Amino acid sequence: QVQLVESGGGLVQPGGSLRLSCAASGSIFRINNMGWYRQAPGKERELVATITSGRVTNAAASVKGRFTISRDNAKNTVYLQMNSLKPEDTAVYYCNAEGAYASGRVFSSWGQGTQVTVSS
Repeated sequence: QVQLVESGGGLVQPGGSLRLSCAASGSIFRINNMGWYRQAPGKERELVATITSGRVTNAAASVKGRFTISRDNAKNTVYLQMNSLKPEDTAVYYCNAEGAYASGRVFSSWGQGTQVTVSS
């Protein structure tokens, strides 16, 4: 079982910054991809950014130049630095990790979500 614990959400004014963290724990042998997704009220969950174990990143067009994803492989932790936040960034942000157990069985786990609200 893999557990993902997110932190760092909150209320911020437009133009402000937040940093999200997500730490994975459990009987993990290897984590390949980690990523952040978000879901706004009444909308489907959408990809924000992903990062491979080799630190190759991918980000949605709507956040490029404003959000930066990074990871610490030694800590099984992924971060999302969010700058120049806009009201449309308001959503619940979810962390995802894909990898494998020592048995070879693969997993794809989700965190519980952390609320980000951008409002004046």
